[in-house]
Amino acid sequence: MRWTRAAGRGLLVLVVLLTGYVTFGAQAREEQSGGGRGPLTLATAGDLTGYLGPLLDGWNRNHPGERVTLVELPDSADETRAQMANDLRAGGGGRFDVLNIDVNWTPEFAAAGWIRPLPRERFALESFLRPVVDTATYDGRLYAVPYVTNAGLLLYRKDVLAAEGVPPPRTWAELERHAETIAPRHGLGGYAGQFLPYEGLTVNAAEAVYSAGGTILGDEGERVTVDSAAAREGIGFLARGVREGWIPQAALGYKEEESKQAFQDGRLLFLRNWPYAYAVASGEGSKVAGKIGAVPLPGPDGPGTSVLGGSNLAVSSHARHPDSAARLIAYLTSESVQRQVLTRGALPPVRAALYDDPALVRAFPYLPTLRESVLRAAPRPKSPHYDQVSLVVQAAVQDALTGRQTPEAAVRRLARELAAVSGR
Repeated sequence: MRWTRAAGRGLLVLVVLLTGYVTFGAQAREEQSGGGRGPLTLATAGDLTGYLGPLLDGWNRNHPGERVTLVELPDSADETRAQMANDLRAGGGGRFDVLNIDVNWTPEFAAAGWIRPLPRERFALESFLRPVVDTATYDGRLYAVPYVTNAGLLLYRKDVLAAEGVPPPRTWAELERHAETIAPRHGLGGYAGQFLPYEGLTVNAAEAVYSAGGTILGDEGERVTVDSAAAREGIGFLARGVREGWIPQAALGYKEEESKQAFQDGRLLFLRNWPYAYAVASGEGSKVAGKIGAVPLPGPDGPGTSVLGGSNLAVSSHARHPDSAARLIAYLTSESVQRQVLTRGALPPVRAALYDDPALVRAFPYLPTLRESVLRAAPRPKSPHYDQVSLVVQAAVQDALTGRQTPEAAVRRLARELAAVSGR
């Protein structure tokens, strides 16, 4: 017994010595890197408007020792996620220090240990729109900082509705009635969203379920909640639209860009899309410029619930200069830069005060509606297995939309397959 205690004391001394050595080594490495500061690489999906380069030029001019190199990945969210995941899995660290990630990847990346938890006090989270901060947390900790937000809007042809003497729809029944009756009189398709089986279909399906009062997962993916009357009503609403024709068959092949183009070309009365579609469809060369309006998505009995979109900025677990990474994130989420995110990139900012700025509201008339939609929005189902969750939702809902399964059967299937994904 005495030998065991002595051996234990010896091991304790060895652990203390080794811990001191590791700590000293980590401090020495940090000192060599300038106290955690130095050059960075920022990875993002393709910058379609070219706004991000000028923002980073401003940082680089004022921080020559912490210059940022921008790496643009594919426009497709699925391809961007795959490339980021491959880099983050790389042994010995990858290329990327700061990651501009879809809001719904935060739980997955955090659970996998790919991104670092961040100290809340370094960021002005109290100045952000309230719901967006929840997208950056996992298991009670902050793992990212909201960068841009988004919520779905219902775009509509205000010239057509004015000619008919009707206001924009607030409920599903009104949307359905106008899409069935008014749209054909003006040679238009009724309603479209993003119904190709990809992430956009998951978003549209979740919005239909949420608007009807349902949910898909609870407890950060630990509980399957989709088998409900609300889910059957939401999926049924979309399936009925395709079956009865007020959702055109072509919409089953639409992503964001295809649906925006159809609306911009004057082929649709109503479109569910993100605010960028309003900005583009209002621009020069659009056949509907000056003829469109935007309202919150409708629901069964009034305004519905959008999925909360956007992206968060996270620091890779392999980041070479984590202090610089945090400083860059604070810069990109500052109010002055967030203003440019909107004015240069037409992307919705996370700073609440900007939605009340009179000059910005004049330039972007949809801002009050967007703020309302963001404050009512809900995140997609949180899960560390989100990529699998999304694939399951896409497959089941596509079968409901194409008539291969009834909405009731599709929802029961969803419940079974989501339970398998979550291990429940």
